[in-house]
Amino acid sequence: MRKRRADKRRLSPDPKYKDLVVERFVNNIMIQGKKHTARGIVYEAFDIIHKKLDEEPLEVFKKAVANVAPVLEIRSRRVGGATYQVPVEVREDRRLTLAIRWIKNYAKARREKTMAARVAAELIAAYKGEGSSVKKREDTHKMADANKAFAHFKW
Repeated sequence: MRKRRADKRRLSPDPKYKDLVVERFVNNIMIQGKKHTARGIVYEAFDIIHKKLDEEPLEVFKKAVANVAPVLEIRSRRVGGATYQVPVEVREDRRLTLAIRWIKNYAKARREKTMAARVAAELIAAYKGEGSSVKKREDTHKMADANKAFAHFKW
C-alpha cells in the first residue's frame, strides 16, 4: 500500500430529527450536490409515513433499515486458478450502507408519482418485512447459504 487509508468523514446529524442515519440516507438520495432537495424528499416521505401508519416516522425508518440490512454476503475469492463465492459476515458500517443503497435503488424503480412517495412506499414495505429491498436481503442470504461449503476459504 502506497498511502495510508483515508479517514472516515464525520457527519453532522440532520437538523430535523438529529439523527446520523437519516443524514446518511439524505446524502445517498442527494444528486448533484442538491442536499436541500434531498432533505425535502426524505422529510416529505417521513410525513407520508406518519399519515399512512400513524406511527413515529423515525422508528419506522430505523426498523425498515434493520429489516433490509444483510448479515451475510458473498465475496469472490481466487484460490489456485478457481474463483469461489465465499460467504462472509458483513461489517456494521457496510450493513447500513447496503441497506440504505438498496432502499434508495428499489424506491427509484417504483411506480409512484413523486420520489418522496416512492421512498415512503419502499420504507413502509421494508418496515412490514415486504418489498423489493427485503427480497434483495433474502436473496443475498440465500446465496451465502448456498455457498457455505466454501466458508473455509475465508481470509
